[in-house]
Amino acid sequence: MDITVVLCTYNRCSSLAKALDSVAVSTLPQSVEWEVLLVDNNSSDHTREVASEFCKRYPGRFRYLFETQPGLSNARNAGIREASGHIIVFMDDDVIVEPTWLQNLTATLHNNEWAGAGGRILPEWTCSPPRWLSPEGRHAAGPLVAFHPTPEAGQLNEPPIGANMAFRKEMFEKYGGFRTDLGRRPGSLMSNEDTEFGRRLLSAGERLRYEPSALVYHPVQENRIKKDYFLAWWFNKARADMRVNGIPPGTKYCVAGIPLYLFRRLAVWTLKWMVAVDPVRRFSSKLNAWGNAGEILECFRQSPVARKRTGNCSA
Repeated sequence: MDITVVLCTYNRCSSLAKALDSVAVSTLPQSVEWEVLLVDNNSSDHTREVASEFCKRYPGRFRYLFETQPGLSNARNAGIREASGHIIVFMDDDVIVEPTWLQNLTATLHNNEWAGAGGRILPEWTCSPPRWLSPEGRHAAGPLVAFHPTPEAGQLNEPPIGANMAFRKEMFEKYGGFRTDLGRRPGSLMSNEDTEFGRRLLSAGERLRYEPSALVYHPVQENRIKKDYFLAWWFNKARADMRVNGIPPGTKYCVAGIPLYLFRRLAVWTLKWMVAVDPVRRFSSKLNAWGNAGEILECFRQSPVARKRTGNCSA
């Protein structure tokens, strides 16, 4: 088997069917053997029935795996273990892929030149953006799942994201799987398991490729264009970043394990949020403040000993 597409899902049977329909009609050379492995992460809706329908409709093309351990990282790691292909591709359960997506994303991964690849992800709007959000601003890309770092194909200097990425299977054998203390799980927007793995490879000197012709459309769901969702997303993104990167080297002064500069930064962004008039700038400042609050919480949680003392600390 050349390629395994790992699609992890949790209680999204309606969007799942559309995603599976789009990947089912992928156009690849006849010499390329490929499959889709659907990993059901404890869904309680009609996911199993949807999976069964596709397995019957496309025998030998679709496989179904039920993973009881909750969490996206656990589901993805289960998919990696069960994958038959020497290239493992990841897509989300609410995207639509172009027929040429799979071929374009994986074409350069059949030799040892590239360790992995990422493709372009475009948000698909079904309504007008709210007045408090700039769709092209940096605060929109993550929550709305967009990835388009450069117009041209070539080497990636940043990790791809989970809705549209592929790696040679040997990379997981060499560097391990996705961190299970990161990644979505019921009741939590903690993320970064995908980008942490990509950075792990880049730090080890592996080469990643960007292929803009490997195109995926990600719908902008109504629940994602609410302020509460954006605030929660950036709060948890900041927590995940701090969990992965730790306190920067050279940090001297902490209170309860929290660097003092984080309190200063929180105060600055809170003030900017309170005085801003423009709705985009005002909400952007609030998101920065929420991010700082997430960093503070994660420092506190990761430094239990420091809760009882105030003094110097090092990363």
